[in-house]
Amino acid sequence: MQSSWRIGAILGIPLFVDSSWFIILALVTVSYGLQPAWHAMWGNLAWVMGLALALLLFSSVLLHELGHSIAAKIQGIGVNSITLFLFGGIASIDKESKTPGDALKVAIAGPLVSFGLFLLLAAISISPGLPEPVAVITANVAQINLVLTLFNLIPGLPLDGGQVLKSLVWKFTGSRMQGIRWAARSGQTLGWLAIIVGVSLALLYQDFSGLWIAAIGWFALRNAAAYNQVTNLQEAMLSLTAVDAMARDFRVVDAEISIRQFADSYLLEENRQPVYFAASEGRYRGLVTVDDIRAIERSQWEVITLHEMAKPLLTIPAVRESTPLTEVIDQLETQEIPRITVLTPADAVAGTLDRGDVVQAIAQRLGMKVPPAMIQRIKDEGQYPPGLQLPSIARSVMEEAKA
Repeated sequence: MQSSWRIGAILGIPLFVDSSWFIILALVTVSYGLQPAWHAMWGNLAWVMGLALALLLFSSVLLHELGHSIAAKIQGIGVNSITLFLFGGIASIDKESKTPGDALKVAIAGPLVSFGLFLLLAAISISPGLPEPVAVITANVAQINLVLTLFNLIPGLPLDGGQVLKSLVWKFTGSRMQGIRWAARSGQTLGWLAIIVGVSLALLYQDFSGLWIAAIGWFALRNAAAYNQVTNLQEAMLSLTAVDAMARDFRVVDAEISIRQFADSYLLEENRQPVYFAASEGRYRGLVTVDDIRAIERSQWEVITLHEMAKPLLTIPAVRESTPLTEVIDQLETQEIPRITVLTPADAVAGTLDRGDVVQAIAQRLGMKVPPAMIQRIKDEGQYPPGLQLPSIARSVMEEAKA
């Protein structure tokens, strides 16, 4: 089932509406449309006013996210999309700002837009001659924008205030990850507090609006935990090199045997190795692949040796033992290869490394247990599990290191 729909684009940024958005649209419309004071004064027009208020609310949220997006685009950062959903909206920004000052500008842009809307709508609502229903709607939307401003400035991820806190800690400590840690912990603390307060209101005082506060707290808690998980992944990547993750899933064979001898002796084995390297006289002669063998006429298999057809090590995709794991992950993706060879400083083969090895190394560093069957599936498919965005996380770490 489709969870979101594209409804257009603003400033070249695709705009999506999540299916959960329709829930809050209906709730806001009904809650204001059933307001007794409105019905007493305007009758069925109250329903139209409720719908108008709901649409203006989400227009405000959209402009809030546009504030973040424009601030990011000014810095040369791409914005993939803006999505409106149950708890408001989110701008999918391509990468992190390069400096804490730039990150602060992106974070504060949204609340500044909301506060500007509050001032503008409050002024409009008291304009002389304005029809009373319009004045009531604009006054309510103005108040909502003020609440949106103050709520978003709460210092905990995933709120804008959490991004501000992250930027400030980043500025004073010099570490972006330390900033994320502080802001994520603050977000988790505030999330638990909102859940406790909300549930207490519902159970002790039969104030069921507390359930909405608890739901917001759960949302904050979940997203703050996600930030922590990404930071854990980044720190694990930074601490690992190719030699930490590589496997020895290869076999060294005599470079002077013929292709026929190699095929008969090794390729017919039930549990054959995925990679073969040819060597003679104490030196590696190159990589032997099944695809290269298949490209050679079978009539030549008896006369051509592995030495003659092997690809020299310095011409194949390879990294050094000391290469950061982030660079290994990036090369696997940019070159679109299933595995990469790890070389020693003396240009000998130290091991091979594929996506399964990457996941296993990171899991071990984080103290997580990943079933061997899953690792083998990643190796066989040459793809990371859905939702595990290791390539994009590795790129962000590399970009931060260059900044």
